[in-house]
Amino acid sequence: MKKYAAEFIGTFWLVLGGCGSAVLAGNGIGLVGISLAFGLTVLTMAYAIGHVSGCHLNPAVSIGLFAAGRFEGKELPPYIIAQVLGGIVAAGILYLIATGKPGFELGNFASNGYGDLSPSKYPLVAVLVCEIVMTAVFLFVIMGATSRSAPPGFAPIAIGLCLTLIHLISIPVTNTSVNPARSTAMAVFAGGEALMQLWLFWVAPIVGGVLGALAYKAVDKE
Repeated sequence: MKKYAAEFIGTFWLVLGGCGSAVLAGNGIGLVGISLAFGLTVLTMAYAIGHVSGCHLNPAVSIGLFAAGRFEGKELPPYIIAQVLGGIVAAGILYLIATGKPGFELGNFASNGYGDLSPSKYPLVAVLVCEIVMTAVFLFVIMGATSRSAPPGFAPIAIGLCLTLIHLISIPVTNTSVNPARSTAMAVFAGGEALMQLWLFWVAPIVGGVLGALAYKAVDKE
């Protein structure tokens, strides 16, 4: 249960810190600030709970690690449930904070999407490719940074910076998911079309996560 609680808290922080920066401070900090916020949530939690649960915070990460033989299949359901619930609770708190401001407009509430819901109106295929490739690279870096041959103690920095770079690239395209739990959390409160498009932000990150993990396994020397 400690592992599942850690995943709940970690994903809670990722959504509250990352999506919160976009919803509450996005106009001030811009794309770079939001990207850094997401990277910092993973970096800080990786040091805090990495030794407890592995700090996945993301169903695509858990599934990718399972595909590469680094995670037990029996742990997938409780990890994914904990991640999704942690994200939804964070989104709920963020919703309460944001709607307390006079004149606040919900908009897409930092949800992910394609077409009209894409920040730059990218179509479905472009968004699908972007999410698959970005998540694949993310898993490749996670696998390498946490390898027994990698320098010890530096994995959270590499993973956090990788997530920052992913956001710098893909916020204009998809608003950056690479994480089904993050996407689900915000779509629950955005509702409407964000929920209708949520399927893509489960399918693409999971496919990308598996591909990235298997790609690293193919080149790994261990």
